[in-house]
Amino acid sequence: MDSLGGAEFAPDMTYLNTSSCGLLPRRSVTAVQALAEANATGRRGVDEESFATVGRARASFARLVSVPAERVAVGGSVAVHVGLIAGSLPAGAEVLVPEGDFASLVNPFAVRGDLKLRFAPLEELAEAVRPGTDLVAFSVVQSADGRVADDEAIRAAAAAHGARTLVDATQAAGWLPLDAGAFDYTVTGAYKYLLCTRGTSFLTVTEEAQESLVPAHAGWITGEELWANNYGPVERLASTARRYDEPMSFLSYEAAERSLALIEEIGVEAIRDHGTALAARFRDGLLALGLDAVPGTTPIVSVLGVADRHEDLRRAKVAVSVRAGYVRASFHLYNSTADVDRALDVLAD
Repeated sequence: MDSLGGAEFAPDMTYLNTSSCGLLPRRSVTAVQALAEANATGRRGVDEESFATVGRARASFARLVSVPAERVAVGGSVAVHVGLIAGSLPAGAEVLVPEGDFASLVNPFAVRGDLKLRFAPLEELAEAVRPGTDLVAFSVVQSADGRVADDEAIRAAAAAHGARTLVDATQAAGWLPLDAGAFDYTVTGAYKYLLCTRGTSFLTVTEEAQESLVPAHAGWITGEELWANNYGPVERLASTARRYDEPMSFLSYEAAERSLALIEEIGVEAIRDHGTALAARFRDGLLALGLDAVPGTTPIVSVLGVADRHEDLRRAKVAVSVRAGYVRASFHLYNSTADVDRALDVLAD
């Protein structure tokens, strides 16, 4: 099975580490280089075209997660988006999260100090929602081992008890079809399966949930009229989720526009089928070697008992990561069966 990326990518190693950071397409690299050069020479600064680029990236992400662009805010990190949500909760609010979920999702609630933070196993999260639970926050795909949350059951339990829902789609968006509008909030770090740079992230907010979210870092870019709020208080915040925009890195969003366009061109379903097929081949190969992996059908494969082989893989120019004691391999559109077989060959030695 060949890669889906073609000439867009040119890795010089067996790169199986998208769950840590995706590879940038050549078109994105070229765009960033051009803007950096324009910044260096004074031909470009903060201008209408910069904001238009952000707007196109916002719209592209919105289409990928099936919500209107008006429901999407842009930013630089998941932790800041989650911090905005955490800061809007009243003292004493109960937040339910899975055990072992990613720190950027959990820690903004933990540092408040005046919230009731409660943990439950991922598989029991829906059953753990109870009267008095205000927010259920979880990653739809777990970073450590690729397990997929039963989001329908969790959403139903939250609705039954009047709780809001927050989903982290960082390990899912780009390969797993998503309906972000089914949740009150979603947060997504775009530098993994969406192939953007670090410093690119997205927050979705339903119209109903927007009323309870305080735009604590609103600045001049969050006004209804973009260039009318440079000095003093912003007279009128944007009526859309743009009121929650963080000051954005234009270089990052110059890349994001091109990377997200590539994901749209290829299609999330095609990327899902490609990545999961490669992961299945890898799981079968591990079984033949007498090795075990966390059960699953995602493009993320966490291998048990081989953390000591990470250095062997690195020396063989096979890029993976070690997370929660597992060797984690992750497959995306630029991978091929040759990449799978190379990793298995190293582990077989």
